[in-house]
Amino acid sequence: MSRARQPPLVTGISPKEGAAWTKVTIRGENLGTGPADLIGLSICGHNCLLTAEWMSASKIVCRVGPAKDDKGEIIVTTKSGGLGTSTVSFKLIRPERIGILDQSAVWVDELTFRTDRNKGISPLSLRPSNPLGIDIDKGKISPKDLELTFPGMSADFTSENFSATWYLIENHAGSSFDQLKIAASNLKKQATKKNEGSLAYVKGGLSTFFEAQDALSAIHQKLESDGTEKVEGSMTQRLENILNRASNTADTLFQEVLGRKDKADSTRNALNVLQRFKFLFNLPLNIERNIQKGDYDVVINDYEKAKSLFGNTEVPVFQKVYAEVETRIGALRSLLLEKLLQTPSTLHDQKRYIRYLSDLHAPGDPAWQCIYAQHKWILQLMQNCRDEFISGQRVGAGALDPEGDARPPALGRLSHTASLKRGGSLRTPRSSNWHFETPQQVQFVEKLSDVVIGQLPNFWKLWISYVNGSLFSETGEKSGQVEKSKKNARQRQNDFKKMIEELTSRLVKLIRGALLPATLPQGELSLYGGWESKTELAGSWLTQIIHTVRGCHEALSAMEIPNDLLQVIQDLLLDLRVHCLMVTLVHTTEDVNRLAEKEDWLVDNEGITSLPSRFEQCMVQMLQSLKEPLEIKPGETNVLQLEQVQDQAAELSVRIMKVFVNSLEQLSTKTDGDINTSHNISVDLSSPDRFTGIQEGFTPTSEQRLLIILSNCQYLERHTFLNLAHHFEKHSFTGTEKITRVSVDAVRGLDRKLFEAYIERRADPIAGSLEPGIYAGYFDWRDCQTPTGVRNYLKEALVNIIAVHAEVFTVSKDLVPRVLSRIVESVADEMCRLMQCVSSFSKNGALQARLELCALRDAIATYLNADSKLLEELLNKFKSSMQLQLTCFQASSVQPIKR
Repeated sequence: MSRARQPPLVTGISPKEGAAWTKVTIRGENLGTGPADLIGLSICGHNCLLTAEWMSASKIVCRVGPAKDDKGEIIVTTKSGGLGTSTVSFKLIRPERIGILDQSAVWVDELTFRTDRNKGISPLSLRPSNPLGIDIDKGKISPKDLELTFPGMSADFTSENFSATWYLIENHAGSSFDQLKIAASNLKKQATKKNEGSLAYVKGGLSTFFEAQDALSAIHQKLESDGTEKVEGSMTQRLENILNRASNTADTLFQEVLGRKDKADSTRNALNVLQRFKFLFNLPLNIERNIQKGDYDVVINDYEKAKSLFGNTEVPVFQKVYAEVETRIGALRSLLLEKLLQTPSTLHDQKRYIRYLSDLHAPGDPAWQCIYAQHKWILQLMQNCRDEFISGQRVGAGALDPEGDARPPALGRLSHTASLKRGGSLRTPRSSNWHFETPQQVQFVEKLSDVVIGQLPNFWKLWISYVNGSLFSETGEKSGQVEKSKKNARQRQNDFKKMIEELTSRLVKLIRGALLPATLPQGELSLYGGWESKTELAGSWLTQIIHTVRGCHEALSAMEIPNDLLQVIQDLLLDLRVHCLMVTLVHTTEDVNRLAEKEDWLVDNEGITSLPSRFEQCMVQMLQSLKEPLEIKPGETNVLQLEQVQDQAAELSVRIMKVFVNSLEQLSTKTDGDINTSHNISVDLSSPDRFTGIQEGFTPTSEQRLLIILSNCQYLERHTFLNLAHHFEKHSFTGTEKITRVSVDAVRGLDRKLFEAYIERRADPIAGSLEPGIYAGYFDWRDCQTPTGVRNYLKEALVNIIAVHAEVFTVSKDLVPRVLSRIVESVADEMCRLMQCVSSFSKNGALQARLELCALRDAIATYLNADSKLLEELLNKFKSSMQLQLTCFQASSVQPIKR
């Protein structure tokens, strides 16, 4: 609450003395905040408000009226400060009396002249100039000091506030005590004469009465004697004739003077009327000037004053001038209403024009007219925003990649959405070429939100001011207008609610038309749609739109708009979040499908390429980009708890995993001409210490590609999918177990398929070379020489197995046991089959077969499928339990008895 203003204080007046109607300039402090704040001005007790012209808080110009007091203070009264005080005074100079026939250069007020010759002399004019009857001896004390000594008193003995002490000090300061005694005696005599009454006056003038009686008797006798004579010659007739001639002579003498006097009186009366009512006569012109200057407060103040003084006048001249004033005020009402309904305009200007129109008693309800006009204007702004982008085709159609996809690369989305933080502005920081990078739908939503947030708060505040009455008064004044405003607001509450509903509905429909046209009725697509030619937005752009719409909703909620009026925006946000989730998953599927196309086949020490890492990075960035759409703001619904959304999200997530596995399979089936050499090193895995197995510039064979994919499959199962499951759970994704299970099953299926393909390519040639090698040179198990060593076919087979070992070890040493075990198993199976096919062995043949089998067994013992530790334990257990029985198979040290 603001502090009350100080009361007005007059500290100077120029000039300090003058006759009536003198123009003076009053200076001081706190003389009012404006013309409407000045409500009182008196000089020497005379009201000078009608002639007052407020210049500033320290200056007022006016004319001094014909005050009763010759000297007095200047009192200023304002609304804001109340009754003021004065440190200076003004002296009113009485003009010298000028005779009727005396020439004068100025107009003379003849009201002081006595025109009624039959009127008696006022008793006050007969008062003695020296009532004490002694010599006047004035002192040297100044009148100002006497005024301060006797405040509120007067030295005039005819005044009600007469002070005898003041009179004596002023007129007899130098009189002696004896003289004052004589003065007291004179006063007593005067009082005694006054108390004797009329009888004393009769006694004192008895001789005069006798003389008058004698004169009257003589006249009576003369008249009686004249009555017997002729009438024409009677004294009465002669006296009448003499008096008529005297009157005619006087009229002749003073005819010119009296004519000039009558003309001067009429002119003076006209000037007096103009001077007295110059406020009214000058008002039409002043109104026009103040309207041109924009001083509507002055116009309204003058109009209120004129209406109170001349609104019900019956004087024709005043009626004519007042009619002109009403005409000018009517034009001002039209001008103010036009300015009120102009758009755009600030809330301050709207309130100001509404108050002006209310003070001017404009017909209708200007406040509601302004609210209605603002509502229509905001709707038109929103529609124009859509039309501007649809028909005008604004610059900045969005940056298209070579495939026509208006969305940032998959690996760059996270950095794009990182700036969308809670509590930030609706728009993210932009580069200089933002208009050429951002799709038009995003620009449209942001501009539309700016329109709503820029206009709706003032629209809502205007309504609140209309409801609580503060539109007309902030301090409780104008209670009649305030109550009327509140009554009108109660009647139009439902209408305003429909306006807000229409604005929010228009906002939602325009955004749906740009992003979710399928959610609009068919009949509204032509009005709100029209974006069919635009490319579908990526998830990152949808995230930015969600951020913008959320900011718009938060701004409207902060205005305390009822939640039921903003529910349509909440519904839009839910649909946008679901749409963003699905679009992001679909686009991630496409991005994952393209990952294999950029594979460089450079492996690390564990045989892993950059593909699993890039896949995991792509998935993590997808989940991070969904952080804001999946975030649950107050009043919002968790989209992952919606059953239909759960199913679709899980299905799309599984699809992403399957697409990636399929891309791995397609990668393994590429021909040699489609393979990129390993010098295409991924930026994500560019550490030189990591890649030692394959040199730069190496192009893998089809078998090596199978091994690389197998290694990647194992890494995906053991690390990538587990990490992704953790990220899914961290971001509250549902169905994580199903996604992981399906992904692992798909990778395992691919792993088995590729593993069998590799074994088939490597094991079959080795196993197939055994039989020709065994029977080379027409070798026969039944007829062979004494063994001299292991034959070459077995050595060749072991060399081939060693080559496979080298190939696998070069890619991934972890695959060596698994691959070599199957290769060895295939070779062993083939050797077993070949031995079973031999019908009989000679002694040398059996020895040769046992030698080769033992050599093969010892060479590949490490990769036998049997668990060596378990086998050893079981053998030891067998030997321990049958130790006695097994002694019979040992060589005997006792010679047999010869019989």
